[in-house]
Amino acid sequence: MPDYIYLLENRLSADQQNALRHLRDAARETGMLLFLTGDPVRDLTSGHAVRDLEVAVQGNALKLKKLAEKAGAKTWGEDDLSHSLYLCFPGTVRVDVVSTHRREYPKPGKPVFHWASIQEDLRRRDFTVNAMAISLNEGSFGLLMDPLNGAADIEARTLRLVSNYGFLEDPALLIRATRYIARLGWELDPRTQQRYENAKAENVIEYLSVKDRSQELEQIGHEDDGLKVLQALEAEGWMKVLFPAWTHAKADEEKLKALHDRRVELQVSGVHPDMSAAQMQLLTAKLAPKDLAALKKLMLRPGFVEEWNSLDTLAAGFAKVLMNKANATPSMSYKLFTTYDPEAVLWLGFTTKDKAIKERYEQFLKTWPEARQRIPHALMQEMRIVPELPAYKDIVHQVFLQLIDGRLNTPEEARAFLEPHSPPAPPPQVTIKRTRAKRSAEAKVKERSFDEEESEASLEEEDLDDIGGGEEEDLDLGLGIPKGDELEGELGEEEEEETEEEEEEEAVAPGKRGGKAAQAAKGPGAPKAEKSGSPSDKKHGKAPAKAALEAKAKTETKAPVVSKAGGKHEAKAEKAKAAPHPPAKKAAHPVRPAAKSTKAAVKQTAKAHPKTHAKPAHNHAHAKPKPAAHGKHTKSHAPAKASKAASKKPAHKAGKKR
Repeated sequence: MPDYIYLLENRLSADQQNALRHLRDAARETGMLLFLTGDPVRDLTSGHAVRDLEVAVQGNALKLKKLAEKAGAKTWGEDDLSHSLYLCFPGTVRVDVVSTHRREYPKPGKPVFHWASIQEDLRRRDFTVNAMAISLNEGSFGLLMDPLNGAADIEARTLRLVSNYGFLEDPALLIRATRYIARLGWELDPRTQQRYENAKAENVIEYLSVKDRSQELEQIGHEDDGLKVLQALEAEGWMKVLFPAWTHAKADEEKLKALHDRRVELQVSGVHPDMSAAQMQLLTAKLAPKDLAALKKLMLRPGFVEEWNSLDTLAAGFAKVLMNKANATPSMSYKLFTTYDPEAVLWLGFTTKDKAIKERYEQFLKTWPEARQRIPHALMQEMRIVPELPAYKDIVHQVFLQLIDGRLNTPEEARAFLEPHSPPAPPPQVTIKRTRAKRSAEAKVKERSFDEEESEASLEEEDLDDIGGGEEEDLDLGLGIPKGDELEGELGEEEEEETEEEEEEEAVAPGKRGGKAAQAAKGPGAPKAEKSGSPSDKKHGKAPAKAALEAKAKTETKAPVVSKAGGKHEAKAEKAKAAPHPPAKKAAHPVRPAAKSTKAAVKQTAKAHPKTHAKPAHNHAHAKPKPAAHGKHTKSHAPAKASKAASKKPAHKAGKKR
């Protein structure tokens, strides 16, 4: 659906908008609601040119007469029966002001009028495409009212009757339907077409009222192509009822074509005349004077007849002013062409035979417009005279008038003329400048922070690799991960077992040193110590956890050797087992008094064993298995502690166990 506010502001001419503005003010002053109805709404929606305006007021339209005349309008006629007012605003803007009403037809062609609302007024109209209204009131400006879905018929280019008895009650609709088909090129709805044929066969046209006859006769002159409409009405036989003496043979077709061409040329140059009176003069050019006088008496609006009769007088007055010495310069003549009565300009340009006047028209239509190409737009842009300025159009027009007068031929003259219109330069932008030292210091700080972030990220990755290996090396052995207190107990048991082994060695081979000294005495051929889960275990097909369990079973079967060191370790292990389990948070991260931070410990481990990845510590049989969460590998800090403990132990002890 189109935006009707936009259409009202852009599709209507300046004179038409001015007329509606005055009517809105008058309606507001009298307390009446105002609506745009009929043909203009249809033409706005369908994209056709809007020629005449029709407005409806909820009240007596005749009360707006004095207010409209104060605004510069002329009263061309009025109808007391329907309370209608026919106005003409400056610029030859014809406006029909009607009162909203409904009609009853006791007899065909004889309506009875009743006051009604705008909704009832729309439902009594002729065709659905004309039964639409746009509000011109404050608070609802631009609101479309379409109770009979006329917009759909406009889209389908179809004429559909509002009432099934439209042609029978109002025979003028037969003529109106023929006129709309000739003008718009639309077709009747199938049912409407059938009713049209039935009404025509029953000769309903005989009941045509005098008012409708006058309105349809005058409307021929207001059409864009009056000759085409006249021929269509004649072909349907309606001219025999309207005015039998008037046929298309009474029109001057050649001059009508020339008149249309002259109007188009003036429109291109900025002059927009209404050629209704001039067209009517040529459509009746061959009528007998007696018939012509009778036809003029039948016109609906007496003001239109006055304009028709005064065409020659208006043209003579314009010729006198145009050839005056005061208007001899091109700029003054151009102003005169664009400000004088456009109907007088049209009729003089069409009928004159004076060579001087013809030459002036030739200059206005063809010679002077070429000067627009020499307007210095680049210089204006340089001087900040841009289209965004409110007075831009006026400045361009002034430059154009100077050019057609033969001035501003050099850039210096153009610059001097434009200088008073040039706006001041905008103030310079405020920018905060920083010295190069500050910028370099900030850059260094940013680089340093970025390097620290990178080193921390890489260190965390290395720590993760040293602690538990990569993701691809994580194996789910189905064993629970020991808690912190269980891990301390296991470490105590391992220390006890290692101490027992040392005691046995000292008993078997006295004089030999244990620990690192014993390993050094063995010489280079001695086997190296292996961690649980080392490649040697994998060669023998033993999993790290399984190897640890077997080693534990062997040490348990051996006879215990009681010693001071062993007793101490035994006591420590029993204390560790008997100690109550600490809370989960403390167990996950046991605090040791002499321990360093996690990162420092990991770095120390990485230096001692750069390529060795510690594996998670193994559970003993008494440790409760901890199920994996949702089948995923869960990493904790317990394996990391086990690997740290393993890295601190002498390497030869694992070898002796095997």
